[in-house]
Amino acid sequence: MEKLAQQYRIHPKQMMNELKRFSLIYKFALDEMNTKINILKEEFIHIHDYNPIEHCNSRIKSPESIIKKLNRKDLSFSIDSIRENIKDIAGIRIICPFITDVYKISQMIEKQRDIELVERKDYIKNPKPNGYQSLHLIIKIPVFMSDRVEMVFVELQIRTIAMDFWASLEHKIYYKYDKEVPERIKKDLKDAAVSAAELDKKMESINNEVANLKVKETHDTDLLTFNEALNGSKSSFQSIINGFFVDASKEGKK
Repeated sequence: MEKLAQQYRIHPKQMMNELKRFSLIYKFALDEMNTKINILKEEFIHIHDYNPIEHCNSRIKSPESIIKKLNRKDLSFSIDSIRENIKDIAGIRIICPFITDVYKISQMIEKQRDIELVERKDYIKNPKPNGYQSLHLIIKIPVFMSDRVEMVFVELQIRTIAMDFWASLEHKIYYKYDKEVPERIKKDLKDAAVSAAELDKKMESINNEVANLKVKETHDTDLLTFNEALNGSKSSFQSIINGFFVDASKEGKK
């Protein structure tokens, strides 16, 4: 922190205040995006009777992580440098049931007028060499402060349950292991990623088949109800006609 303050050429206390305010902006950006995501989720549940979002979580990079990333990228230690070059300080991970849901959610977010798409990396269509799959979006979202409007970077990772399962376990396996991983383990992990991708496709195929059966069943039920109503109407109409002719016959006899 002292090194950061020294290179930024301001008093450490002032630097702390700057960093607090700086971090708040990213918190507000996360709040804004989480609200948008919750609105989409609620709309689908109540209107479409379907939820394309299993769950989501968010995080803000710690000052230590930010400084490490500045070091790795050989960037200057300044608020402006952080703001312009570190685009994943605020991050949200959205977990979806199926691959089609991933792209559906992505499209709905990208189409919102106050969101600017900065970068899109599709690791589903083009997985990483280790087998990792996910859809990554870097967006900018406006945060309205008391004295200005800040356009803040937010990273979105949108993936399926199977993709998240693999990525989470892969991270746990490698966590704190700072040596070169044997090739056989890398191959096993990649094979597991391929299996997870195949499972995604299989489950989506089953889901589509069940959805089609439901549509057909609903159609058949509606058709049966319509025919019953139509036959009931015909019977009622025939009763009225029969009654009319019976009454007419009695009148004639009089």
